[in-house]
Amino acid sequence: MAEAVISDATARGFEPPRNIQFSVFLDNRVGKLMELIEALDAVALRVVAMSVVDSADHAVVRILTSRAELARRLLVRNNFVFSETDVLVVQLEPAFTIANLCDALLRAELNIFYAYSLIDHPQDKPAIVIHCDDPVLACQILRRRMFTVLGENDLGDNMTPGDPSIN
Repeated sequence: MAEAVISDATARGFEPPRNIQFSVFLDNRVGKLMELIEALDAVALRVVAMSVVDSADHAVVRILTSRAELARRLLVRNNFVFSETDVLVVQLEPAFTIANLCDALLRAELNIFYAYSLIDHPQDKPAIVIHCDDPVLACQILRRRMFTVLGENDLGDNMTPGDPSIN
């Protein structure tokens, strides 16, 4: 889970919880998405979030997994063309909504380039993946606002089951 709020004095060495998103480029042909999912499903990792952007010639599939290093090796082994991007995963609750998240980042003049939701819900709470222009600053701001920012160790088969009494 996310750590305690970091004071300004120690923020210089701060790094947000790490989540690597893979943007996989696929030919826009029948069965290509299935090939990608089968390559990742065959091992001990879980696809915890996915977004597909389709065009006439190709598709870009953004994927977040429970084990980025393993996913990278599988993508290379199966000759997929991909890029990597650091993203933030932010847990949402009634007091910590998408509107609150957007407000916090807007006040800091940070742009959200894109966002999509998780398939798995850590601790039975919804979460959103965001890509913004400065993930370190965005994470610091969100944590100061008491949002829970999750790392790869909190996702998929790494996550601890939710406690129903916590809701």
